[in-house]
Amino acid sequence: MSLNNRIKERISIEVIKTLVTRFENFPKDASNNRNAPFHEAFLKAFADKFDGKVSDTAFFISLSSWLQGLNTTLGQSFFENVAHHLCDGEKREYTSKKLGNLQITQTQKNAVSQIITDLSNSTCLPNLARENERLSQNGPEPSSLVNAIDFSVDVFYETSNSVVAIELKSVKPNSGEMRGEKQKILEGKAALCRKFPGKKIHFYIGFPFDPTVNPSNENMTSYKKSRFLGSIINMNKFFSPKETLVASELWNFLSGEKNTMEEIIAIINTISTTEFEHKLKLLTTNSERNTSEYIAQLQKWNLFSEKKLIENNIAIRQRIVNDNSLTRCRIPDDSIRACD
Repeated sequence: MSLNNRIKERISIEVIKTLVTRFENFPKDASNNRNAPFHEAFLKAFADKFDGKVSDTAFFISLSSWLQGLNTTLGQSFFENVAHHLCDGEKREYTSKKLGNLQITQTQKNAVSQIITDLSNSTCLPNLARENERLSQNGPEPSSLVNAIDFSVDVFYETSNSVVAIELKSVKPNSGEMRGEKQKILEGKAALCRKFPGKKIHFYIGFPFDPTVNPSNENMTSYKKSRFLGSIINMNKFFSPKETLVASELWNFLSGEKNTMEEIIAIINTISTTEFEHKLKLLTTNSERNTSEYIAQLQKWNLFSEKKLIENNIAIRQRIVNDNSLTRCRIPDDSIRACD
């Protein structure tokens, strides 16, 4: 099965929002480029390698900064929002400033510390079943309760018998990051076990794609988990492959359907063309919406709700004709007039 129209529309809107932001920040030239004397000085050593590929070093620096902004947008909002749409999930922050700290028993706290020590010293290999069993040993309550460390969950959702938490990570996490991530996940898992008694807790690290895939001879949506995880410093030292979701594995898990990553990329490819600004203008500035071109563009970009409103325009107007609160609209000078 493919994604339903509701999810396709939500993903399409995320694509449009991302493109609008990046177009607004795209460098037209290097006239407003920030001063980067050290960058320019170092890049002179690569002048022969740039030959025929980069003609304007200053613009290249601006473009590199813009691309870093795109990376940030994808990592901090796009992937997370798309994940939420696929599973009807949300972001959760169990911190003193948000939802409040969750508590665990001192026995669980000690178990986490021992697990981290064993993994750090390589006296044990990651073992999800064994670690979960140690975390389930709650000890006496409530006298032994202590606060779990602050933790956030990028994607959180519940089913009738389980809780799923996923931390979305960059495909190139910082060196030394895995130890801290493991401790956070262990304490978070223990805390969620207490908060949701009777439910099975699944806590994963998710990676949106596998950068080790070679597009020339491998499918770009595929993944080779052992190769990818092995490329991350200390990943295999602290995490079992069963705790990770990579590339299409992640997106299929979130949607519960096959080929989800392929569908997401197909949606992006449909919207992200050199005609994007022209098509966006058609949809946002066209005063006459009931045209075949307008409706066709809505269909192409999966904007089904707007298309449905237009197709049912006559019936809607007949139903609200006597309701002034629905037949009046605000115009720029803040006066009110009846809508045509």
